[in-house]
This record gives sequence, structure tokens and C-alpha cells, in this order.
Amino acid sequence: MVTVENHIGKISVSEGYLTELIRHAVCDCFGVADVCNVNTFRSAVSSLTRGRLFKRKGVVVHEDKNGGLTIDLHIKVTYGTNISAAVSSITHKVVFTVEEAVNVPVNNVNVYVDDMNY
Repeated sequence: MVTVENHIGKISVSEGYLTELIRHAVCDCFGVADVCNVNTFRSAVSSLTRGRLFKRKGVVVHEDKNGGLTIDLHIKVTYGTNISAAVSSITHKVVFTVEEAVNVPVNNVNVYVDDMNY
């Protein structure tokens, strides 16, 4: 849970909302086929439960000691995509989307390309 405090009061944003917001922003980027599961245990449980558990696959949000966010993304790209251009686009879009929606600074976005869609 991320808490933002301003002159009006305190606003709490759930981690589920943040991960879904980020996942939708990433999936809309050119060259991204999907977001991947973070590890094999989550992948196995997600496939057995048909996604009812671990719905927030591929997106991990950490709150920094500075008050900002660090976001880890595990993605699957389409074949022939310029990966460096796609990662740059994803990074800019995620930072803009989160800062615009929640008004919390994003310090780091780590993008891991785990798979390729042929």
C-alpha cells in the first residue's frame, strides 16, 4: 500500500491497483506481447488456478526509503522488436502513467525481457 500525504489529507493506494495500472500501461506499448510471471512457482500456481491466484504477474512494486517507487517488470516481447527502443518506451510510459495517476515519484523502472513471442 502506497500512502500519499498532501495539504488535503492522506490518500492510500492499494498495491493491486498499482500493479493493474502498470500492467495495462505496459501491455499497450508497441512490441510487448504479454507480462510474464516472476518465477516458476508463481507460474505453476497461476496455471493451475487459472489466474485466480497471483493475478499481478510480472509487476512488482517496491516503496523506496526516499518515498518513491521502484518497479520491476518481467515482459514477453514480439519477435523482431527493437528491445532497447521498447524498454525505453515502456520506462517512459510507466513513469508518466504512475506519476499522473497517483502523484508518487517513480525512482527506478527495471525491465526484464524473459521471453519472446515467435
